[in-house]
Amino acid sequence: MSFEQISYAVEGYVAVITLSRPNRMNALTKVLESELRDATERAARDDNVRAIVLTGEGRAFCAGMDMEELEVLPPDDIRAENWMRPYDMNRRADYQTRYSYFPAVPKPVISAVNGAAAGLGMVLALYSDFRLASEKAVFSTAFAKRGLIAEHGIAWILPRIVGHANAMDLLLTSRKVTAEEAKAMGLVSRVLPPEQLLSAAMTLATELSAIVSPRSVKVMKRQLWESPYQSLGEAITLANTEMFTSLQSDDFREGVAHFLEKRAPNFLGK
Repeated sequence: MSFEQISYAVEGYVAVITLSRPNRMNALTKVLESELRDATERAARDDNVRAIVLTGEGRAFCAGMDMEELEVLPPDDIRAENWMRPYDMNRRADYQTRYSYFPAVPKPVISAVNGAAAGLGMVLALYSDFRLASEKAVFSTAFAKRGLIAEHGIAWILPRIVGHANAMDLLLTSRKVTAEEAKAMGLVSRVLPPEQLLSAAMTLATELSAIVSPRSVKVMKRQLWESPYQSLGEAITLANTEMFTSLQSDDFREGVAHFLEKRAPNFLGK
C-alpha cells in the first residue's frame, strides 16, 4: 500500500504515521483523511505492530481541514457513508465515526504534537491515548472563528480531558494555547524540546510494546474508553470477566515467570 499525503513506517513493534503536507501545515484533505484511516487500520491488523505514533512533517502537527477544500465542502459530506464505515463490530458505534476511530484501535495511539494542532488536528490528538507536545506546539479549536460548531464529538471529549471551564474557554474563544498551558490543563502529558519529541514518543511506544503485556494494554485501553458509558457496577462486572480470562492467558504466565526469574519479559500478546 502506497500513500501520497502521509508516510508509514514500522520500527520494531512501532508503526509511525506522519502527516506529510508540510507546505500546507498538514491540513486535512479527503485524500489525507482516507490514507490516515487506511494506515491506522493497517497498523491495527499487523500482529508485528504493538503501538502507533502519529506526528506531522515540518512545523505543524495538523492545521485542521484545508481551507480550499472546506470552502467547497458540501454540507452532507460530514455524513457520507464512506467516512462512517465500522472499524470493529465488537466495539462501540461511538468509536466508529469519521474522526473518533482511534479508541477502537486495539493498540495505543500516541500523538507527538510537533507544532500547530488546530480544529480537526486537535480532534485527532484528543482521540489519541497519549499526547506529547513539542515546546513549539500550539493548540486551538478554531471552529468559532470559522462560523462552525464543536465538531466530531469534541464537546463530549474535551471537557472530560481538561474540565468544563477550560473546554468552554477553548471552544468559545478559539484562542491559541501554548504547550505549557496545555500541560497545565491536562491536555498533554509531557512537553519536550522539539528535537526530543519523536524520540520520547518512540521510547514510550517501545515500552508499551516490550516491557508490559500487549494483551493487558489492549484490554485496559478498551476498559478506559468504554467506562464513560458504564455504571460502576458494569465496570466491575467487565473487570471481573476480563480478570478471569487474563489469569488463563500466556501473557499472565510470562508476567509471573519473568518476575520470578529476574529477566526481561517476552510477551506474545496472547
